[in-house]
Amino acid sequence: MKKSTREKLQKLGYRITDTKDFLGLSDEEMAVIDLKINLIKKLRDVRKASGVTQKELAKLMQSSQSRVAMLEGGSPDVSLELICKALFSLGVSSKELGQAIGARKAA
Repeated sequence: MKKSTREKLQKLGYRITDTKDFLGLSDEEMAVIDLKINLIKKLRDVRKASGVTQKELAKLMQSSQSRVAMLEGGSPDVSLELICKALFSLGVSSKELGQAIGARKAA
């Protein structure tokens, strides 16, 4: 948000917060959200760069295309385990996975 817009909103009495404050999340909860966002972004990028469709990825994972779509869409019921399984199915190494985990905050 532009600084001038932020200042105008604050003068009007609005409180400007981030996702963590707005939802009342702990540091640990926010870290898990950031982790999931980074891994899902990595998954989408690798899948597209590899020319693999969601349907093809689903077959590699022994899952369904709709589940892969939910995974890439960041559905809250998608586990970190499923995200990692999808990444490994695309040939992502443990080292690459570690780099994605160590990436900057996403949200």
